[in-house]
Amino acid sequence: MFIRTSAKSILFGAVSALALMSVAHAADVAQPVEASGFNWSGVYVGFGVGAGANVHELGSDFAPISLNGIGGEGVYGELTVGYDYMVSPRFLLGGLLDAHVGNVETTLDAGGLSASIQETYGFDAGLRAGYLFTPNTLGYVLGGYSWQKYKLDTNAGFGFDWDQSGYFVGAGVETALNSNWTIKTEYRYTRFGTKGDLLSEAGLVGAPDGLLNLDTSRHTFQVAANYRFNAQNGGGAAFETPAYNWTGFYVGGGLGSGASVHQINVSPFGDLEFNGLGGEGVFGELNVGYDHEFGNWVAGVMVDARYSGMTSKLDLGGGSINVDTDYGFDVLGRVGMKVNESTLAYALAGYSWQHFDLNASDPVGDILDWGSSGFSVGGGLETALSSNVTVGLEYRYSLFAKKDLSSEFGAPDDTLTATSSFHTVRLGAKYKFN
Repeated sequence: MFIRTSAKSILFGAVSALALMSVAHAADVAQPVEASGFNWSGVYVGFGVGAGANVHELGSDFAPISLNGIGGEGVYGELTVGYDYMVSPRFLLGGLLDAHVGNVETTLDAGGLSASIQETYGFDAGLRAGYLFTPNTLGYVLGGYSWQKYKLDTNAGFGFDWDQSGYFVGAGVETALNSNWTIKTEYRYTRFGTKGDLLSEAGLVGAPDGLLNLDTSRHTFQVAANYRFNAQNGGGAAFETPAYNWTGFYVGGGLGSGASVHQINVSPFGDLEFNGLGGEGVFGELNVGYDHEFGNWVAGVMVDARYSGMTSKLDLGGGSINVDTDYGFDVLGRVGMKVNESTLAYALAGYSWQHFDLNASDPVGDILDWGSSGFSVGGGLETALSSNVTVGLEYRYSLFAKKDLSSEFGAPDDTLTATSSFHTVRLGAKYKFN
């Protein structure tokens, strides 16, 4: 099950990278965008693909115990309709309505029993506020209402579905490709309200509300294209676009958020496979790299280091047990194409290393820690603010090698193993020296 989910995520990364490059190439041969010719006001429709992870927290009003959390991961597709209005030459306000369908999923295989919790379909309705970095590239924040349908399936003939509603917040970068089309990268954090009647919806007669509470959060990233109906009708912003040469050394940093999913395998006692144990949190990152421009193409290498607060937590009332993903680094290569005079769409891939720490509250403290190697794939949009400074929004899917934890608990090899994956998004800035 884990292999299938990972393959989907890796395939999404590859397809997204290919889509970015293909759309960028199409834009390169299409009608160029004039510096003051793109009108961001008006109605648009769009479509996109995304990936992400969720974290379910289980708790009870009747016992001081909670698990944060149970994690799932997967991909989804989305359709969008929206309206934007330029309230000044550089500021935009708008509304949007999205519908999505996907397979963000948690799975459990225990002997002959298998079960899954899957996000099936949902919608978001919200507002966004944006600022034009250049006449053709928009940075924005957004937020609003979210509704999601969930489904529990088992191979034992038992299953049911339910829905949850909540709110979402996020940020994105959108840039013009030609006279009507734009492409965007966007991150959303969604938090759903407490579901206290889950057991009664499952058919457990007489179960009081609050006996089992479910709180769900979700981290998603999407690459999408929008078609704007009146982008050619004048009224576009008119201010200078920075001249930017992508060749050179740079230093940078960023802040990000994301979710982790740990697959736990226990054998030979029932051959239990749980995908997975989920965590979430924020992180900070520093990077250094070099890019070289080849006409419309850019290629480069980058090294970064991060400190993360992504944590899985079992709260036992008087104490807790945590799995922390605290620090790590990446060595990555990237290839991109300029989609207009100041914005780069790119894909990246490379080596990743992460430190993990299993610990408990005092007086137990540290239980064990380990490091694991793996790889990351992803992509993003980066745009120039000046001749030396860029900002961008980037997604990465990271998969780390299986770790055998058996000996730490005095068990035979391969009795207890853990395999971890990350879905992370960072908003970053870079300073190029020459």
